[in-house]
Amino acid sequence: MSQSFTYVNHLWNQDEVAKLSPLERLVYRSNKLGSDQRITNTGGGNTSAKYTEVDPLTGDLVDVLWVKGSGGDLRTAKAEHFSSLYMDKLVALQQLYKQAPTTGYKTEVEDRMVEMYKHCNFNLNPRASSIDTPLHAFIPFKHVDHMHPNAIIAIAAAKRGKEITREVFGDSVVWMDWQRPGFDLGVKMMQVIKENPQAKGIMMGQHGIINWADDDFELYELTLSLIEKAAHYIEKHHQGIATFGGSAITPIESEKRDQVLGKLLPWLRGKVSLQDQRMVATVQTDETILRFVNSVDAPRLASLGTSCPDHFLRTKIKPLFVDWNPHTEDIDQLKNKLEDQLEQYKTDYAAYYERCRHSDSPPIRNSIPTVTLIPGLGMITWGKNKSESRVTAEFYNCAVEVMRGAEAIDAYQGLPEQEAFDIEYWWLEEAKLRRMPSKKNLDGQVIAVVGAGSGIGKELTQRIVKEGAQVVCVDLNPEAADATAEEITKVYGQGIGVAGSGISNRGPAIGLSADITDRSTIQKMLKQATLAYGGLDAVVITAGIFVPPTPSGLISDQHFSLTFDINVKGSYLVASEVFDCIFQPQNLPTSMVLTTSANAIVSKKGSVAYDTSKAAANHLVRELAVSLSPLVRVNAIAPATVVKGSSMFPKDRVIASLAKYQIPYQECEAEDVLRDRLADFYAKRTLTQRAITPADQAEGIYLLLTDQLSKTTGQIIPIDGGLVEAFLR
Repeated sequence: MSQSFTYVNHLWNQDEVAKLSPLERLVYRSNKLGSDQRITNTGGGNTSAKYTEVDPLTGDLVDVLWVKGSGGDLRTAKAEHFSSLYMDKLVALQQLYKQAPTTGYKTEVEDRMVEMYKHCNFNLNPRASSIDTPLHAFIPFKHVDHMHPNAIIAIAAAKRGKEITREVFGDSVVWMDWQRPGFDLGVKMMQVIKENPQAKGIMMGQHGIINWADDDFELYELTLSLIEKAAHYIEKHHQGIATFGGSAITPIESEKRDQVLGKLLPWLRGKVSLQDQRMVATVQTDETILRFVNSVDAPRLASLGTSCPDHFLRTKIKPLFVDWNPHTEDIDQLKNKLEDQLEQYKTDYAAYYERCRHSDSPPIRNSIPTVTLIPGLGMITWGKNKSESRVTAEFYNCAVEVMRGAEAIDAYQGLPEQEAFDIEYWWLEEAKLRRMPSKKNLDGQVIAVVGAGSGIGKELTQRIVKEGAQVVCVDLNPEAADATAEEITKVYGQGIGVAGSGISNRGPAIGLSADITDRSTIQKMLKQATLAYGGLDAVVITAGIFVPPTPSGLISDQHFSLTFDINVKGSYLVASEVFDCIFQPQNLPTSMVLTTSANAIVSKKGSVAYDTSKAAANHLVRELAVSLSPLVRVNAIAPATVVKGSSMFPKDRVIASLAKYQIPYQECEAEDVLRDRLADFYAKRTLTQRAITPADQAEGIYLLLTDQLSKTTGQIIPIDGGLVEAFLR
């Protein structure tokens, strides 16, 4: 019978596991543990198993350690994310380590041992081994879990952590003082287990827990039960807001909070973004984070930083806490405080680096805080993309839970400053940063595409997300906008978030609705985009309308006005609102791209409203380029007729055009076939003789959004296949 749990999720299903191979069972256990953020954070923790395998060289049976590799995440791990190493070779490394000159675990030889793991790889497994590999290898049990549970770390980070560990777990869990993970720690753990044969786990001071068993299901339940005991002990002592010293600030209503955030975020994004890297925000405003930031003890606890190394690497030495009272101070006073404190943060960070640096430390990194805490408003985290800022938010949520637990049972203490520095500026961590993929052209950019539900706009969203952009998919039809965002999310993932945490549930794309002829809906859309990502770097407008004329070639007065409202006035309204609400306060170089048409300079019968509206749009581009300079570049593309995927070419218009040009067709034919036939006809009228597609237009817009055309503004770029009638004269 499996145990029942209150504070963790028991997800093991014996029927599912019975069908799995040994390695698949390890993956299964890892996924179940990693899926519960109360057990371990994103990318944190390790699991391992020791199995007998057939040596591919000799055919002999050998003992092999399978352990989560460097950079993996337990929740999403697959077999290829696990390193495999010969156990006999790992054990042999102990002798090599003993022979090396050392003055403790913080030595060059400690780091060099990591390189030696490559010589132990089983079956040419390319997965890089984690620095925690020795911890798993040298524990004399078949299965090992090393987790970072909030409840456990709360005990590990308490000043009386050693005594409380004994009180909660008896002699089944042995305390070890903080030590940076590595080979020396693995050797010491082996000795601790030898001296404490009754132990089932080790409490790693400031860090987490590692525990073991010879059966994987027994270990799974042991891991859960240890966390359950710790959580139960904490909740027994928790006193609500009194745990954080009581409330210093009473909450403000959500509508006022969002108004302040909507005005603050673009300005703040401009302050924290670097010259070559825009930052993307995640905002958290739920009751849990507000309880912390509004509390008496929040300034003191925030200044202590985090304790678990995984938390610290994301949240830096400490967050920026702003002493602001939303009931007595306005947003301008908040901005003044933020401006001063951002400068002070840079000064403090530089001083911290100088105090702690070694002669061979990597160069100082950027001194922008990744976590900002503001009473009444909540938490704002920053990252080079949405996924990174969400994970940072997740980690600080974990840190707050650790503080809550430690304060409930005793008193919280952060990682000692020098130890924190040695983790942040560890050469092994620096090597990870240097192995990161090269920067993409639109990394950190947040781009709104108006008209993203179909045609050129939809194609563009797919093009720019590949280059690192976060995409705000905007359409008059909210279902179409959501569908485009969902397609992107399915490919690129939602990202990681804490279930029920109040962290904005946004990934690389969101779908929003707006009527570009209505300022109020534009304002609402921009506010939603700001709360999701912190600001915008570009707006692209592909939305447009073509109203088919009557047989006489004319359209009604109402449709004539509607054509100008959408094709001209709509772009002006979007431009003016985004400039006032986001671009100007953000004060970062930005871009707008409109979509006009080859028809703007080609006179013909049957589309007077559309053609003249596009001619007006051409001049609107030039006017906006002048009036919004130097902050905003404004350009446009001018397509020839794009039939494929265009919402302006429903089937009845395609058929009408085929009939108009006397192109043979059957109404029973598939719509795509009819569209291709019409597109081929239009292509024959161009110099290149090739059909114009949404992908062609998306590529042109993409180039205008990048720095590749950073000196281009006020221009209309024809993408029409070489339409002679549209040549400028």
